[in-house]
Amino acid sequence: MAVPLIAGLGTAQPPGAAQDELWTGFFAKHFSGTTRALAERIFANSGVSHRQAAVNPLLEDVSDWPTERRMRRYQVEALPLGKEAVGRALTAAGVDAGEVGLFVVCSCTGYATPGLDILLARDLGMAPRTQRMFVGHMGCYAALPGLGAAGDFVTARGRPALLLCAELTSLHIQPATARVDTQQIVSHALFSDAAVAAVLVPAPAGPAPTGTGGYALREVASVTDTSTADHMTWDVTDTGFRMGLSPKVPQVLSAHVRALVDDLLARHGTTIAEVDGWAVHPGGPRILNVVERELALPADGLAASRAVLDAHGNCSSPTVLLILDRLLRAAVPPRWVVLLAFGPGLTLYAALLERHP
Repeated sequence: MAVPLIAGLGTAQPPGAAQDELWTGFFAKHFSGTTRALAERIFANSGVSHRQAAVNPLLEDVSDWPTERRMRRYQVEALPLGKEAVGRALTAAGVDAGEVGLFVVCSCTGYATPGLDILLARDLGMAPRTQRMFVGHMGCYAALPGLGAAGDFVTARGRPALLLCAELTSLHIQPATARVDTQQIVSHALFSDAAVAAVLVPAPAGPAPTGTGGYALREVASVTDTSTADHMTWDVTDTGFRMGLSPKVPQVLSAHVRALVDDLLARHGTTIAEVDGWAVHPGGPRILNVVERELALPADGLAASRAVLDAHGNCSSPTVLLILDRLLRAAVPPRWVVLLAFGPGLTLYAALLERHP
């Protein structure tokens, strides 16, 4: 059977703004009363210094928009962003759009039919026989089941597959309120926009292709604790999608992440100590601290995750791939990479990559 190889990554992000600028120019006025002081502390301690937004609140306030208007804008903004990411990934992998056998699109921030999968397949010249899969409302971990589906297709069919994660969280700023709502403040302090694409191909018998890829997808694994299903939610409301984020999320991760990672690595004859690349979804500073502690990682083990959080915020599903892209561009790319992401369920997903010889 063919081994799926990540042969190219492509990223695309809209213009950005400094976190301080977003606070002083918009959110300081968005929050009021005692909520403002709390929000200012949360923004300052978010671990984010810069974020990107297709719909920048400094220029355009969407907080009172109805969901219908937000969904129309999603299609306008997401299509060119997705096209840019996919084009870069295909170029990096040396794969023509017409060769793609399966196109997987992950997004939880916008919906339309025909969707990004159909419109991008049309605009990029994919073949009429290209199969498509849309993964929606899985949230921040969606890249990993998407990667797993693409990898399974490559293994079974021996043909290239393409994954795109595209999120526009900037479209879901909620209406201003004087009520203290810590979950919404945290959401507004962390989230950002991005699109990342990955091309998977059957691994060649010889050396790995040049570019940002060259990593075999060894396995995707997950665990879901359904007893904590209410800890992370993403509700469709009349004014966009509303995030629910319990402060108990880190302790749920603490209970499950070590066993998930140990079991995954053991199946491939390796250990945490041998992993030299960690791409951990930065749901926030506390999430990274918990993972670092439970896995007993060195002080710089999550440096790439913290750097992406600082420069890009939490972009939902594309974020773990942004971290992977950073790791693969290092002067000495890692041999083993573990990707970890978390989301509604409460669900933990992990993927193991190995540099192709």
